Amino acid sequence: TKIINCYFYNHYIPSCTEKTPYFDLAPDFKEEYLKQVLDHFNYNSHGNGTYDQRYLITDQYWKKGNGPIFFYTGNEGDVWEFALNSGFITELAAEQGALVIFAEHRYYGNSLPFGKDSFNIPEVGLLTVEQALADYAVMITELKKELGAQKCPVIVLGGSYGGMLSVYMRIRYPNIVAGALAASAPILSTAGLGDSIDSFSGTNIDVFCLLIQDFEKFNPACKDAVQGAFQKLNTLAQQKDYRRIQSAFSLCKTPSTPKDIHQLNGLLRNAFTMMAMLDYPYSTHFMGSMPAFPVKVACETMLNVFILCRPTGVVYNSTGQLTCYDLYSLYVECADPTGCGLGFDSYAWDYQACTEIEMCYESNNVTDMFPPMTFTEQQREQYCSKRWGVVPRPGWLKTQFWGDDLATASNIIFSNGDLDPWANGGIRKSLSPSLIAINIPEGAHHLDLRESNPADPESVIVARKEESEIIAQWVKAARKKSS
Repeated sequence: TKIINCYFYNHYIPSCTEKTPYFDLAPDFKEEYLKQVLDHFNYNSHGNGTYDQRYLITDQYWKKGNGPIFFYTGNEGDVWEFALNSGFITELAAEQGALVIFAEHRYYGNSLPFGKDSFNIPEVGLLTVEQALADYAVMITELKKELGAQKCPVIVLGGSYGGMLSVYMRIRYPNIVAGALAASAPILSTAGLGDSIDSFSGTNIDVFCLLIQDFEKFNPACKDAVQGAFQKLNTLAQQKDYRRIQSAFSLCKTPSTPKDIHQLNGLLRNAFTMMAMLDYPYSTHFMGSMPAFPVKVACETMLNVFILCRPTGVVYNSTGQLTCYDLYSLYVECADPTGCGLGFDSYAWDYQACTEIEMCYESNNVTDMFPPMTFTEQQREQYCSKRWGVVPRPGWLKTQFWGDDLATASNIIFSNGDLDPWANGGIRKSLSPSLIAINIPEGAHHLDLRESNPADPESVIVARKEESEIIAQWVKAARKKSS
């Protein structure tokens, strides 16, 4: 099936552009909605109201009533974005005769519990990890009943935050979920376990520190080029040569205050973060459009031109349609220093980063290549109190979902790519025979969940094969247990 002119089943694909109008979609996904309870944990809340939760489903490969169910635990965005960029799941379904379901996370995409009022206070208060997991547990239970699939083992899969949710589903609902594949899931760093991780893995977990490794792998001179360019920007800012800054970065408006320079630094830092995360060996249209090996493209540009604006265009102007950059519309500062995105989805992620998800990453220009930009717990608390009227709860995810003491869990794959700046915030070493860490030397952010591509490195091909074999074993064991 082909998506033409950025639409599929009358649904607009967010990352599509006029210059990239064609997307391959192997499975025949159907878009459906399930009536969900607004508040799973308070019978007196909101008059027992409901909302419509979106999900995508295909039985194209399913051995009806017998084959497993592969359930994607949707994360912080439109569910179509993840369905169109997680082709390994449907390849796996074709191989193992599985039903495939992609569930959309509450408060994202079209799954807005209160419509346009979903991000008002207190309506936004029902956006929690626990409510999202309960949604998924109910959806799995209801759909199994509706489809006559009560005996079909369920494997949950997810990438990044979605991968965290897959881990949590296996921990919280082992009666419903037989196993989990968590790709690029920073379950330790987002639970505020920085000190524990340093001793546990012996590596630094700060996202901005790890970015250096990605750029130095291409060329050790890349780090110096980036740092030097930022220093030039800082010198111009100190001299208040704002017009030259506007010209150098093709800004729509001339910056005039330190706040504008801070915003520019954030926009630039976010661009380098995105390039490292999505450093795939082929061009992609996930969270925007990226060329093949964007880190290589950025490095080559920096080394030849020694200015920051060219690599920034890789992220913010991939179509070449922008004639200038608007500092405050392309990047919005929020409770996640690596960026929340734009639109309603960004409101949702900002709220989550203000409550349960801990994202206190900083750049310092010593252990990383970016200008000093602090984001302390105190700054987080001040921002979140002002923006959402909430006080963050440090350590809550550790309390709720076992933190770094996962050894008594079972049937979870933790995959991470060495090119991914989030990798060391996850599990890099196997914890038991059924808590398996798979490391992908040439892998960027959840590359293993993407569909097979001729440009795939051997390491991701091997990783997918291992994941497939492990999942097949889990399915077989679950069938045997239920028979």
